[in-house]
Amino acid sequence: MKLYDYAFSSAAYRARIALNLKGIAYEHVIISLLKGEQSSAAYKAINPQALIPTLEDGGYVIGQSLAIVEYLDEIYPSPPLLPSYPAEKARVRQIAYEIACDIHPVNNMRVRAQLKAMGHADDEIMTKWYAHWITVGFAALEKQLSGSKQTGAYCHGDTPTLADICLVPQMANAYRFKVPVDAFPTLVRIDKTCREHPAFAAAAPEKQPDAA
Repeated sequence: MKLYDYAFSSAAYRARIALNLKGIAYEHVIISLLKGEQSSAAYKAINPQALIPTLEDGGYVIGQSLAIVEYLDEIYPSPPLLPSYPAEKARVRQIAYEIACDIHPVNNMRVRAQLKAMGHADDEIMTKWYAHWITVGFAALEKQLSGSKQTGAYCHGDTPTLADICLVPQMANAYRFKVPVDAFPTLVRIDKTCREHPAFAAAAPEKQPDAA
């Protein structure tokens, strides 16, 4: 199994966590976003979206981190990353999608690059943009998770799920860009619990071969 990866891609971070939780050995293929390697003809032949991550498994090529995680969960069902009961499964997906589909996309590297290309190059403006969308999203998540009996040590119950796989990389982004998170104690608590789990710890950006 081969993962086209970049240490500081939060989407790739999700895929690494899932692979580690499943105990799957894989080959890293580093695609540097800073060097623009995702836009090379060679990589676009693999993933026409020119996005990270991409998973190759035999003859299958899968892009999009959530598709990768759910693929892994289906072919390696233990430990499960989604609950079996439909309503609980929907809750986990809701949390994951709030992060992966609403918070992350407006702040990712290509969006920030386009904003700069359109004349919004001031670092202070960019920092405020980044912090705004994380804060709005985290405020909703904090209320949702702190007010639910289904929240346990992790986002849903006491074992890691797809929701945690999405939360931890987004929390890492918040810390990296110095976004205050004191107003979100439930998210901070869950993130700390996750980071103490070996699968999450090994997937951290600073532990990757291209982190230097």
